[in-house]
Amino acid sequence: MDADADDSVPTPAGLPGWGIAPADTLRSIRGGDPESLLDREWLVTNGLGGYASGTLAGAATRRYHGILVAAHPAPLGRIVMLSNVTEEFRFPDWSTAGFGGSERSGGPPDVRGAEILTEFRLESGLPVWRFESAGHVLEKRIVMPHRRNVVHIRYRLIRGGGPVRLKLRPIVHFRGYEDPVSEPHPLPYVLTASEGRCELRGHDDAYPPLRLKLDGDGAALTLDGVHLPNVLYRIEENRGYENVGTVYSPGQFRVNLKPGEDVALTASTEDWDRTLALSASVALDAECERRRRLIAAAAPHLRTGVGAELVLAADQFIVTPAARVEETTRARAAGDEARTIIAGYHWFTDWGRDTMIGLEGLTLATGRHTEAGYILRTFIGHVRNGLIPNYFPDGKTAGVYHTADATLWFFHALGRYIAVTGDRATLRAQLPILKEIVACHKRDTDFGIGVDPADGLLRQGAPGYQLTWMDAKVGDWVVTPRRGKAVEINALWYNALRSLERWLREEGDGEADAIGRDAERAYASFNVRFPRAGDGGLFDIVDGESESDSACRPNQLLAVSLPHPVLDRKHWAGVVNVVKAKLLTPVGLRSLAPGSPDYKTKYFGDLRSRDAAYHQGTVWAWLIGPFIDAWLKTHPDRKGECRTFLSGFEAHLNEACIGTIGEVFDAESPFSPRGCAAQAWSVSEVLRCWNLLAE
Repeated sequence: MDADADDSVPTPAGLPGWGIAPADTLRSIRGGDPESLLDREWLVTNGLGGYASGTLAGAATRRYHGILVAAHPAPLGRIVMLSNVTEEFRFPDWSTAGFGGSERSGGPPDVRGAEILTEFRLESGLPVWRFESAGHVLEKRIVMPHRRNVVHIRYRLIRGGGPVRLKLRPIVHFRGYEDPVSEPHPLPYVLTASEGRCELRGHDDAYPPLRLKLDGDGAALTLDGVHLPNVLYRIEENRGYENVGTVYSPGQFRVNLKPGEDVALTASTEDWDRTLALSASVALDAECERRRRLIAAAAPHLRTGVGAELVLAADQFIVTPAARVEETTRARAAGDEARTIIAGYHWFTDWGRDTMIGLEGLTLATGRHTEAGYILRTFIGHVRNGLIPNYFPDGKTAGVYHTADATLWFFHALGRYIAVTGDRATLRAQLPILKEIVACHKRDTDFGIGVDPADGLLRQGAPGYQLTWMDAKVGDWVVTPRRGKAVEINALWYNALRSLERWLREEGDGEADAIGRDAERAYASFNVRFPRAGDGGLFDIVDGESESDSACRPNQLLAVSLPHPVLDRKHWAGVVNVVKAKLLTPVGLRSLAPGSPDYKTKYFGDLRSRDAAYHQGTVWAWLIGPFIDAWLKTHPDRKGECRTFLSGFEAHLNEACIGTIGEVFDAESPFSPRGCAAQAWSVSEVLRCWNLLAE
């Protein structure tokens, strides 16, 4: 990990080295190091799946970066509308300074303005840049109103005589957010301007218009229609994707900055009435108030410092699915709401597995119980052949179903929801579907998912599919196919059976006895088949392509950590000790133990190289949750020691995407962050455990 010890404000008490942060959840990063500014990112989301994101340096390094990435109904999905905005300040002595820009292919890194950026900080989770030059101090803030495809960029002259002349150049490349940076522009762009507003359209109207408005003294727009070729996106280059493209700017705004007065550039894909319904100042106040309410609703230990920061990070993933208009309309017609969880930014959509694993931390620990119910009811409405969707592709309305575990995680998420809320109405409404899910698994459902009548264990696997959470696939190569009877699948299956049995008994349903017998058989078979002699661990797969897989992986933890553990208690300590010795790191668990033939130390390079390492040693942050649950069951008197398992995440909040937790890390020190910059189940499990251990 790359984080300076003096690089941030303190964070909350209750864990080793975690002090107390200000009530407004401030996190501050000093400027100055150009490479560090390019390596670190910021993220603001809008509750629809849309977002604004970029580097602290102001240059876009990913195809996914943009000041306005709007979320629209299918078939558009998420679209990059405003790629960037560059700034130039002219001071009263006629000296100038600029910030932002683009790297050029074959040229040196473009970190224009690094010398004037003295601080980047998050205030209540929202980004603020502080610039100092020629005796002047200026600040920039970015806010997205909740559930709006609108972004406001506010500037203020904090100190120094004025006016300061500010020039802003909007940079555009209308395209889908997954499209390569070399994607052709919808040329010619057509610009119309009137009364301080302008509207930019592609020639074929395939995209909504981008509406721009600058408010401030002497605001004006000069049109010049500049094409900027050979723009390099360095992270796309490192990841083996197309990485050089052309961007376009219709012109340059200019405005005067006076001491104590705000200037705001607004960008939107909504109509003018909605775009201008809230001023930038009112929008910021409203969003800050919304965030204060989120923190106030959370568990007491999550209302200050890092706890509060994680509550705000959690909020980024809970969305109304903008692409699926029919779904949201149908839910509202029934007096309900559609909600889902974005698995990660920038490229993930909503995934069933990630949603169910993340639901407890993201919604129940944060006091968002009503939305937890919305999420569960949204997914249960998509059950097909006993399965919930693996994920929903961006810009589509139908799910993709190739997953063996997402549906079983649904039982776990529902159980946690019922335990916290006591919402029996939701449970009763879903019991017939839950019984049918179990019946589908017993008689075999899609992708080879079904109960083996010989032993009552759940098997899964179909050629060409990756059905467990270890789901890397490149072309026709399934890296870790894990076909057979996987340890965590059967732990989840047993947990689902016991949960359903309990609910049926509570409701007086006579089918509870039969479900209980299924659970007993699975338990007996599991404890015969999975424990391995020697180190006390469990097989990862039995009855697989090579009979049994003895690789040391974290999946075995679920046999202990779930509310209904399938593993006999006498084996618990052996599993936890093996995992702690071989897999535990400061930022989560390795996906494979060092020394294994397939072990990889780095998750880096092109897609094939990355996926070859994805579950072959790469550290996953979310796994710290099952580990801590299993540890507390095994060592209930050593809770204090357990707190040290979260300590590495403090430094991580200052690296990669500031104020949140990424997807994966390299398997060895310095455990460099990799993969998705902000990941839902990573935030959820750290937040959940931080709250659990602070009690």
